[in-house]
Amino acid sequence: VVSSSVFTRPLELKQGKPAGKGTITISAEEIKDTRVVYLEIEARNLDKKDFLGKSDPFLEFYKQSDAGTWQLVYRSEVVVKNNLNPCWRKFGVPLQTFCGGDFNKPIKVQCADHDSDGSHDLIGTFESNLTQLQKAGDGSPVEFECIHPEKKQKKKSYKNSGIIRIKSCKIETEYSFLDYVMGGCQINFTVGVDFTGSNGDPRSPDSLHYISPDGINEYLIAIWSVGSVVQDYDTDKLFPAFGFGAQVPPSWQVSHEFALNFNPSNPYCRGIQGIVDAYRQILPQIRLYGPTNFSPIINHVATFAAHSAQQGTASQYFILLIITDGEITDLDQTRQAIVNASKLPMSIIIVGVGEADFKAMEFLDGDNGVLKSLTGEPAARDIVQFVPFQQFKNAPREALSQMVLAEVPKQLVSYYKWRGWPPVKLPEIKMM
Repeated sequence: VVSSSVFTRPLELKQGKPAGKGTITISAEEIKDTRVVYLEIEARNLDKKDFLGKSDPFLEFYKQSDAGTWQLVYRSEVVVKNNLNPCWRKFGVPLQTFCGGDFNKPIKVQCADHDSDGSHDLIGTFESNLTQLQKAGDGSPVEFECIHPEKKQKKKSYKNSGIIRIKSCKIETEYSFLDYVMGGCQINFTVGVDFTGSNGDPRSPDSLHYISPDGINEYLIAIWSVGSVVQDYDTDKLFPAFGFGAQVPPSWQVSHEFALNFNPSNPYCRGIQGIVDAYRQILPQIRLYGPTNFSPIINHVATFAAHSAQQGTASQYFILLIITDGEITDLDQTRQAIVNASKLPMSIIIVGVGEADFKAMEFLDGDNGVLKSLTGEPAARDIVQFVPFQQFKNAPREALSQMVLAEVPKQLVSYYKWRGWPPVKLPEIKMM
């Protein structure tokens, strides 16, 4: 839907039969305010609420609805135990959530003492709006008296229950994956296929490269599942595809980066079907061998990503799909290659086929901690997604596509946010 300005499909019955001549047309447009309010807040001299300790203060922000009721939009963390002069961590709230985009909409802030049983004690409250909060910044905080209504009513000498200081209030635009793609960012899709001997002889039904009578194997299903989604984000539909770990003619030297179409000067295949055709044609012409080295093909794609990054715009993003049976030989070099690539507009998807031990792949994924190179250099961001094919062998093909591509959008956004690059073509913000 997103890749087409207008998306038209015939109406069908559940059985897949045409439902007459009717069609349905969908046009996609993302209309939203992507601005985020970032606040840094501290307090001083808050009232002591706990008998034995001091206080465990936290903040709650409420916006006023059109009907006049108060709606909770943010609750801070309780990290400042027994502290009457807390400083909360910087936090962000979408502008639409915070005040509906209306800078003058009343905002109520409550400060309370946290109790584990849920019976939190109010310290005090104040009202303001985003226009006033925005005056904070550049070393000039905005201060508000924290008032407890009952205390103010009972004690004539009552002043306040502490001071809330808005140290900083900034509004920043945060762009989504769709903002970047619809703003002109091209997704460049590259495939790397494992042709090492551990896959088994392609002529044997036991081999992972064996093409069944119905014309498929796990490698082909993975290529179709991922490629069919990614190709819609690429206008020219030309995809470089490589193999690794095989002896290739005419020299029969082992290569870890050979073009599937045997054309090193132009390794591009036309569409996903072109990759599939090249794979089928090359399979009988090579000898599966080894070792299983990932780093050459990662570094190959990283070279193009580095060249694109030098342009300083969010115009090109690279996705490398590696399909493998899981036995990796150059783990240390691959770790370094991934750490290097983490600083580039690039994501790596690894689909593991067969039933091998995929611990090395899970390690590279980095979900259980930041991946580090052999020298201890951490990855700048998480760019690897590992998916074991076996978990989806009997599931609909869409399930594999969804899982494989689950992290790519946030990886793309995280890179461009890290570099501070907006979409090439900025989305229109509809002001309130």
